[in-house]
Amino acid sequence: MSRIGVAKNPPAGAGRETAPSAGAKRARRFGSLSRLVSPLAILALWQGASASGLLSPFILASPATIAGTAVDLVAGGTLLPGLLVSFGRVAAGFSVALVVGVALALVAGLSRLGESVVDPPIQMLKAMPFLGLLPLFILWFGIGEAPKIGMVAFGSVFPIYLTLHGGIRGVDARLVEAGRTLSLGTLSLVRHVVLPGALPSLLVGVRYGLSVAWLSLVVAEQINASSGIGAIITYARDFLQTDVIVVCLLVYAAMGLATDALVRGIEAYALRWRPEVSR
Repeated sequence: MSRIGVAKNPPAGAGRETAPSAGAKRARRFGSLSRLVSPLAILALWQGASASGLLSPFILASPATIAGTAVDLVAGGTLLPGLLVSFGRVAAGFSVALVVGVALALVAGLSRLGESVVDPPIQMLKAMPFLGLLPLFILWFGIGEAPKIGMVAFGSVFPIYLTLHGGIRGVDARLVEAGRTLSLGTLSLVRHVVLPGALPSLLVGVRYGLSVAWLSLVVAEQINASSGIGAIITYARDFLQTDVIVVCLLVYAAMGLATDALVRGIEAYALRWRPEVSR
């Protein structure tokens, strides 16, 4: 009798994922806690150098002073309104960059002619130091909100365009052929095949673009800003308040991390069908 198709009884527990042992959990917990050692040591050395007088407050304020300043800025109603203004600038500029970047990537990614027309100027502009364009933006748009939002949009559009363009070009040709076999039109093919296939690349570009957006805003708000976190930094610079400057820089960093975490959450939800995401 042929033995093909006859399966032996699988051993007990086969096919099940082995639960991590208590030792592995302790090792993972210890590894997470050990990463806090060096930052805490740096803070302790920083505080000790400030308390002993080795580090002048005019050079860098102590961690305790910075923490107290942060509480005072929040309680005094200075920090939160400035944060809302800066966040609004990033939101407006990045929204413009997202729309423009996606549109250009679709034109260049779906058509050889579109790529020949769109991609060379984008590559040329990408090579320029865009932060150096701020004086030109001020000459064009004045000293109001337009140059700040324009700098955020200009800096953020390139990561979105480049990653989405690469994602569109990397979509499996067999999926496109399958869509055409099912008589999908161009718009349906883009919506149901191309964009879902390029979505992981787009989300990477969004995360990178948001980090560039906050970097652009830090520079843009240092010039002729009457509101926002940058205006607080400018005022503190004039009066040598290093504690206020550090607090504002930490706020910029925290907002960058928060927006990145938001995109990561969207990515986990939108790509939950992928095995490497659902683990």
